[in-house]
Amino acid sequence: MEKRRFGRTGHESTVAIFGAATFFDVTQEEADQVMEYILSTDINHIDVAPGYGKAETRLGPWLAEEGDRFFIGCKTQERTKEAAAAELRRSLDKLQIDKFDLFQLHAVTNMEELDQVTAPGGALEAIIEAKEEGLLEYIGITGHGLEVPDVFLEALGRFDFDSVLFPINFILYENSTYREKAETLLQVCQERDIGSMINKHIAKGPWGDKDQTHTTWYLPFTEAEWIQKGVNFALSQPVTGICTPGDINLLPIVVEACQQYQPMDLDHQVELISQTPQFQPLFE
Repeated sequence: MEKRRFGRTGHESTVAIFGAATFFDVTQEEADQVMEYILSTDINHIDVAPGYGKAETRLGPWLAEEGDRFFIGCKTQERTKEAAAAELRRSLDKLQIDKFDLFQLHAVTNMEELDQVTAPGGALEAIIEAKEEGLLEYIGITGHGLEVPDVFLEALGRFDFDSVLFPINFILYENSTYREKAETLLQVCQERDIGSMINKHIAKGPWGDKDQTHTTWYLPFTEAEWIQKGVNFALSQPVTGICTPGDINLLPIVVEACQQYQPMDLDHQVELISQTPQFQPLFE
């Protein structure tokens, strides 16, 4: 599988980054089977969060033994310094590790939330202090929604984050405003050597009133052909990699698509975007 440099961290991350939201509500036996598979693929980067149900507990036994094989990124959705500091330490305990490679402000989706986490007494202060204590190496920010590129550009003006994580897919890129702002954000990331991770790359739209057949919070593409198109499109942008979706059954299809990734030239990207009117955008 292709590897790409994760910005200034210098880590050569596999383009498939294991999204541990897959372990939201699974048994340890199921998690063990998935981790055996992950090890067989040589995936070397994990994204996890305390908001991902049982994920930290399920990962812990594996990271205690195999943690050195992975670049480990975790997050907090707490907004205050005190709460974020406490959650960060709980995550270390559950994951059975001594230090994070990356710790991120999680789900910062609008300017109000950005103000909260960057204000005096906000969560960012806790993360900076934890870095000074040697509990983490790098600091990132994650989010989802149409405002995120603007929010992150503002965030990068307030603090020199080492990474960003936000949505890109060909349906979203039919929205020319979102596309232009996302491209501007990625350009800034390149100029400042900031790692970039992508989620929602196989999002077909919202669940709406449809029966929820997968554990992703969005309606996903499930056909291998469309998943390959989504992966090829996302990885053809100047990004480090994509976080795999939070569904055990979709995981191997997405990983295989990453293994078979072929760059998509601009003409084919435009052609794919032209097919989006048949789908409902996840964010409107």
